[in-house]
Amino acid sequence: MSDIEAKKTLSPSQREALLKVLKARFEKNMNRHKGIEWISIQAKLDKPSAGEKLWSLNEMERTGGEPDVVGIDVKTGDYVFYDCSAESPEGRRSICYDRQGLESRKEHKPEDNAMDMADNMGIELLTEEQYRELQRLGSFDRKTSSWVKTPTVIRNLGGALFCDRRYDHVFVYHNGAESYYGARGFRGSLKV
Repeated sequence: MSDIEAKKTLSPSQREALLKVLKARFEKNMNRHKGIEWISIQAKLDKPSAGEKLWSLNEMERTGGEPDVVGIDVKTGDYVFYDCSAESPEGRRSICYDRQGLESRKEHKPEDNAMDMADNMGIELLTEEQYRELQRLGSFDRKTSSWVKTPTVIRNLGGALFCDRRYDHVFVYHNGAESYYGARGFRGSLKV
């Protein structure tokens, strides 16, 4: 096992603690995953091949994302987890959209960017469509906003998209990819 692989595994106690949190959240929010049973998810997470996925879920949890199952990928049969924290995950705020945006800043650079953070965590940024799916399950980002995966045509012109919920409506906005705000982070997804 390489050093990188070793870093992307959980100890037995970390694994047990994470599964306990995920199960409690799953049971508390049954409206997010009607027709899905925890025992089936647990069986997937218990497989030896799920080690890196568990590490990614732990990273989502560690940074304030409160991951929960929101559905099943009909093509693969994988369970789909989204960050379901009420506001954009606190441990992923004050970041610009991507590395190019970060490097283009002349001064007052943020510490990181959403695309690199998601990649390092082994997750994907939510798309606008996924963000809207999430908002059908509850009211999220009423005080914060979240970067979403931006179409290449917009990104090539220097822009990036973010979303929030205000006035009981989901809004999609644009900003320069180099911008960052204390109340803007990103939400991710992971298939297990």
